[in-house]
Amino acid sequence: MKKFLLFVITGVVFLFGSQVFADEQQEALKFFNTYVNAANNYSSEVLRMYSPEAKIIRQVVKPDGGLVDVETDIDTYLSQMKLGQKGAKLRRYKNTYTDVQAIKLDNGYKISSLRQPAGEKYKLKTYMIVQKQPSGKWLITEEMMQTKVQTFLKYAKK
Repeated sequence: MKKFLLFVITGVVFLFGSQVFADEQQEALKFFNTYVNAANNYSSEVLRMYSPEAKIIRQVVKPDGGLVDVETDIDTYLSQMKLGQKGAKLRRYKNTYTDVQAIKLDNGYKISSLRQPAGEKYKLKTYMIVQKQPSGKWLITEEMMQTKVQTFLKYAKK
C-alpha cells in the first residue's frame, strides 16, 4: 500500500511539475512573439524588454564564412536601437523568425530561431535568454544575433 501511495504521489507531482513547465515555456514563447511584434512595429516597448544588465552579442558573419562575436553594453545597444528604429521605419524593415524553439535553462529559457532580414533570401541564427522576474514580467537577459553587416567589426575586441 505504501508503494502504491508513493507511486500515485510521485505521478501527481510529475504531472503537476510538467504542466507548470509547459505553461512557463508557453509564456516565454508568448514573450518572444510580443518582442517580434513590437520590434517589427518599431514600438518603444522593445526598449523595456531588456534587463538593465543584459548581455548583447552581434555575431558578424564575414564574407569568408568566419564568425566574430562583438559584445556591447546594454546602454549603447539601446541608444543604437532608438536611432536604428527611425531608419527602419522609413524603409519598412522587418525581420521574419522561423524554427523558433524554447529550451529550459537554470536561469530561464533560451529561445533560438532563424532570422530572415527584410528583402534577403538568407537566414541567420539568433537566440535570446529570457527570465521571468519575481514581479511576473519577462526580460531578455542575453541576446545573440548573427549579422552580415561588416561595420560591427570595428567594435570587436582585438
